[in-house]
Parts: sequence; structure tokens; C-alpha cells
Amino acid sequence: MAKVELGKYRNLATALLEKSGLSEVNAKVSANAIIASDRWNIPSHGLMRLPFYLERIMAGGINPRAELSVVTDMPSLVIFDGHDGLGHWQLHHASDLAAKRAQENGIAAVGVGRSSHCGALGIYTWPMINRNLVGIVFSTGPAVMPPWGGKKPLLSTSPIAAGIPTSPPTVIDLATSAVARGKIAAKSQNGEPLEPGWAFTKEGLPTIDAKEALAGMLAPLGGVKGFALATLVESLTGVLIGPRLARDIPDMFASDQAALPQEIAHFVIAIDASKLSVNGESRLKDFAEAVVDSGGRLPGSSRVNPLALHAQDEITVADNVISSINLWAEKLGV
Repeated sequence: MAKVELGKYRNLATALLEKSGLSEVNAKVSANAIIASDRWNIPSHGLMRLPFYLERIMAGGINPRAELSVVTDMPSLVIFDGHDGLGHWQLHHASDLAAKRAQENGIAAVGVGRSSHCGALGIYTWPMINRNLVGIVFSTGPAVMPPWGGKKPLLSTSPIAAGIPTSPPTVIDLATSAVARGKIAAKSQNGEPLEPGWAFTKEGLPTIDAKEALAGMLAPLGGVKGFALATLVESLTGVLIGPRLARDIPDMFASDQAALPQEIAHFVIAIDASKLSVNGESRLKDFAEAVVDSGGRLPGSSRVNPLALHAQDEITVADNVISSINLWAEKLGV
């Protein structure tokens, strides 16, 4: 593991994405979202994934020149076709638009279909938090989790994120599987065992081997309740927005599927927090203080604003990730 300067690797990620075909603006937004994951100490969704995105771009699985096209445009509901673009900049745009529409209408929802992986969902709650809005974000991905009682993968890790404008902001970001699949991939790269109860082999047997888990299935968070939440996420993304269900989404960690577009769906809901109270008073401050006074802390309260990162901050990156990024820099002439 190595400590590196955030700004240096954000610039490098931007240059690699731009060299691979993204516009300067989309490359910058995407690189910032990627590096924010590392700054939040979620390396499984940060720079570790950059080589996989680049591989998919080069193979044709991600369209670097994609633009969002409007499918539905109503005052409080917008749906975009992402045309297989990189998910980071597309979901950021969706969140920003949802925030603007919610400021006008009290509530707004924006979906992006036919997109790609977007990294850590909590990052995309900040366009809402920064405008004193509540933000809720859903996304889908490759099927890695069986339905309760089933033995075939049907659901993705089905992540959910929410941002609440307390002080400091509350950021809830979790997979409905026992663990995020990116964490399994990070363990696999580092040759580390898994915690018992995280995953199954493809035959449905419990395993602590990360490589077997990547080829197998993940356990739902909290048993049948995790499956129920995952069903909600899949319904709001792959089922209703589409065009693919999780079972049909290519695996970004499988090189032989790099040329296949994932066609992932994302969904954002923004709500004007100031318009929700029945008596015109906000209890955000009271609740936040009550949590702290009890000896607890608000979820995600230590996470810095991803839209205001400091270039001089340090992040910790695995040596093999740095080596892989350097190889791509050499390959692309960056």
C-alpha cells in the first residue's frame, strides 16, 4: 500500500479517461467521483476500478463519446438513455438535474438507463445535500445474489444511498448484499480471505475464498430482509428503467465480457427538505445532536464533500492498483 497525493491521481485518472475518448468535462467529473471513493476509504469503488473501465472502453463495452438523450421530460420526472456511457458522469448529471427540479417542484426523480457502473452511490447524494435537499439513489449491476431460497444469481448487490442535510450531513451508502462486490474483488487482488457469511461458491456452498466468491454468489444482507430490499432496488432500476435485468448484465470483472455493454440503470429521487414538515419546523438539528449526545454518530458524517476535495490530501492505494494504472498510462501515452 502507498500513500499518494489525491490531486496527482485525480489528474492522471482524468487524463486517462480523456485519452480513451471521454470529453474533458465528463472525464473530470468521472475522475473526481472515482478518486472520492478512495478519499472516503472505499478503495473497492475507487482507483481499483479504473483499469476495468479503461479495458471496457477500449473493448467497446463503454461508449466514451456517449451523450444523454431524453426519453421522458416532465416537471418532476426525467428519464435519460445513457447510450452505454460511463456511469459516473451520467449519474452526477442526473443527481444535479434532480436537485434543480426538486428546488422548483418540491420533489423530482431522474433515471438513466443503458448506462454503466458508477462507483460509490453515496457520492451522488451530494448535489442534493449541497442544496439542503434529501437525496436517494439506486443502481443495479450484474446478478451476484440469489433470491431468498434460490440457488441462481438473480439480483445485483442492489446498492442504496441516501443523503440527509443534517450538520454534518448524513450519508447512508450500503449494498443490500452482505458486502459490496468491489470489496470481494479488492480482497481477491490482495489475496485476502473473506469474512464467513459473505459469499457462496457457484454451487451455493459457503466460501471465504475471494476468487470463488467472484465466480459464485453473495449472501443477502440480513437474510430475507436483504433480499426484499434488493427486490425494491432492482424494481426501480433494471425492471422499470432498464433495458436489462441484473441477470443479463455483463460482469465488469470478466475480461471476456469487456466488449459487452452493461446497460445498467440508475435512479435518483430529490426532495426539498424544507417542504416536508407538518408544523413548519425542522428537527434535523435536534436529531443530529441527540445521536451525538447518546455517544453515537450519524452515518457517513465523517465523509468529506466529494465536490470539494483538496488536491493535497493523501489517499492510500494498493501497489498492484498503482502498477496497473501506470501500465495504462504507458499504453495510452499519458
